[in-house]
Amino acid sequence: MDSGDIQLNDDDRATYQWQLWVNDFGEAGQAKLKQASVMISRVGGVGSVVAYELAAAGVGHLILAHAGNVKPSDLNRQLLMTHDWIGKPRIESIERRLLELNPRLKITAVNQNVDQSNVKSLVDQADLIVDCAPLFPERFAMNDEAVQQGKPIIESAMFEMDANITTVIPGQTACLRCLTPEAPPAWRRQFPVFGAVSGTVACLAATEAIKLISGIGKPLTNEMLRMDLRNMRFQKFQIQRREDCAVCGHLPSS
Repeated sequence: MDSGDIQLNDDDRATYQWQLWVNDFGEAGQAKLKQASVMISRVGGVGSVVAYELAAAGVGHLILAHAGNVKPSDLNRQLLMTHDWIGKPRIESIERRLLELNPRLKITAVNQNVDQSNVKSLVDQADLIVDCAPLFPERFAMNDEAVQQGKPIIESAMFEMDANITTVIPGQTACLRCLTPEAPPAWRRQFPVFGAVSGTVACLAATEAIKLISGIGKPLTNEMLRMDLRNMRFQKFQIQRREDCAVCGHLPSS
């Protein structure tokens, strides 16, 4: 992603000094982060850690979608929620906590979950999407719109002590619909979760986002990383784009 005319100032250099030392990143990579817009939905167990890490890294603009009010059961994993905010809108707690960390951050805070009525406008604003939603209608909406707009999307998911992650580049890789054409009938909204497991896959998703924006390293494309954290087993395997995929099958290969 091109940093255009964005320049770092002395405050940027002081804040991000240690990551400026990363090989092949430097000021050019930091300027790309400062220029970038990333959409995250939702900003819960996985998304809160993704948002916090990207805010800390200096991404310039976060587009965040998350509905509802803070509940006690959020607090084991949704690290941008606080006990004093129970009963109040989650998105307000999210915005408040991120700006405490990085007051230079631009936030577009939406007190809604992603659906067909808002997905186009949300994806329009972003260079990159990180899918942290638990429900397949939301995930499909983001995948389909990201493919339509030709924007990369990082797919991250977890259940109990398992997690997986892959990076979708429209026209180059398998999309979510290639992997899961229809929502699994047994999938449900509530499921067993440790915050540490959510945070593990979230940190990997944030790292993938930083890599894609800055152009460093090799992204997790046409591969899926699957983690069994109960036994600390990690497996990376190839995935393939489906030519008959209803969403991306018509795209020319690039």
